[in-house]
Amino acid sequence: MRQTTMAKEATIERKWYVVDATGLTLGRLASQVATVLRGKNKPTYTPHVDTGDYVVIINAEKVVMTGKKLDKVKYYHHSGFLGGLKVKTARQFQEQNPTGFVETAIKGMLPHNTLGRQQAKKLFVYAGSEHPHAAQKPVELKLK
Repeated sequence: MRQTTMAKEATIERKWYVVDATGLTLGRLASQVATVLRGKNKPTYTPHVDTGDYVVIINAEKVVMTGKKLDKVKYYHHSGFLGGLKVKTARQFQEQNPTGFVETAIKGMLPHNTLGRQQAKKLFVYAGSEHPHAAQKPVELKLK
């Protein structure tokens, strides 16, 4: 009989990846990066343990959305006060905060619990092509 191995925090090896988001579609980028952050691309994946890797995304301002989604998709935020609903289109959100635009898409594909918040801390998004993580020697991650 074969035993299933469970990953432990001490045995997890984490890698650093860098993704150039120039010309990539937002949804496809987000789903593939979320898979790496969760660790589902590894054979040691364990659902209740954070086995994911670190991901650095550069050129977040050059992410695209297909079709007319930039004008049709809306992002809602409520301040908690009466009449405090704020609505932005995807185009407005991308122009005002390109890093938040990409982060929101990726975080929406992670679990909405303590483990998901822990996995989201391993995501670093930058609008330009420069990032301060050169010391970690990130490897380029090719996305389909």
